[in-house]
Amino acid sequence: MRAVSVEDLKPGMILARTIVNDDMVVVLSEDTLLTKAHITRLTFLNIPVVYIKDEYELSRNYQNASSIFNRGNAFVKEYDSVVQEAKSIFDETGKSGNVPMSETQDMVKETLAPMARNSGAIDYLYELNHRSSDVYNHSLRVSILAGVIAKWMRFNRAKTRELILAGFLHDIGKTKFPQRLLDKNINNLQGEDYEAYIKHTVDGQHVLSGIAGLSDGIKLAAMQHHERMDGTGFPFGSTGTDIHEYARVIMIADLYDNITTERQGYVKQTPFAAIAQLTENMYTSLDPEVCVPVLTHIKDAFLGSKITLNTGEKGFIAAYPNDFAAHPIVSMSSGLMINLNEHPELVITEYNPK
Repeated sequence: MRAVSVEDLKPGMILARTIVNDDMVVVLSEDTLLTKAHITRLTFLNIPVVYIKDEYELSRNYQNASSIFNRGNAFVKEYDSVVQEAKSIFDETGKSGNVPMSETQDMVKETLAPMARNSGAIDYLYELNHRSSDVYNHSLRVSILAGVIAKWMRFNRAKTRELILAGFLHDIGKTKFPQRLLDKNINNLQGEDYEAYIKHTVDGQHVLSGIAGLSDGIKLAAMQHHERMDGTGFPFGSTGTDIHEYARVIMIADLYDNITTERQGYVKQTPFAAIAQLTENMYTSLDPEVCVPVLTHIKDAFLGSKITLNTGEKGFIAAYPNDFAAHPIVSMSSGLMINLNEHPELVITEYNPK
């Protein structure tokens, strides 16, 4: 999906997102094939920008999949096709201590990078987060999220691919973990177990250090993705720009996936809980230069999404305040508009993609 100004629209482009007016009335629906009349209408209504489908969504492979599955299922099918490949990469690394880089780089180029360019990636990843939380599944999701963030930060293709690779390899140090640690809630680890957990960051950097041609950013992302801008992270308590840019992106992708994933010992939360946490920490433990574009784009992605509050009331996301507020404004089925920033007692408990 890409944003295009109305003056640059051409007949034949396909809308990637429904357009609504200020009264929340649909102007044009998603998947509309634009005509000259449509473009004239949008100009008359003073709508400045719309979202159209990108090359990936219009590709032959994508369209063939979509003819059998809906867009979400097509994404899930692609994900399922690469899970066993990811598992074999982690298994091989655990046995030999060496990452099979040819297979890993091919997977990034052929599958993960195109998935990250998918306009619905954020929605679809949330649908996947009820699945296994083992390290290779988590690493796949973080790699795709890293690619989405790279797109939002306008990184070039080469840098984006590096960041996707960094996301996949960020937890490679956990291949040295005993299974009993992988199954535990990190918040319950103490003593030697906690020290072993911290060590996975250094182990990851060590595993990657001998790989020729691998950038320092990818190696440092493995070591520094648990560091925090204010020095509260590990393994070394690094701060600010001492933390590599790739690590500052991966820490946010990792945090988002951890919050929204169903894992043993954790309560799976909605994307809106993750957005709130990023907003609350963007000027302390997290990097605002990453958070600002992430929050700007991810909030747009959830406009119109159906939600349920802890009261049982249903509605949809109508807007976000313009001041980087942590919570959205919701339009309830009763007709009420509620700014959740003014009602801390109300929480979004369920979310369904548009």
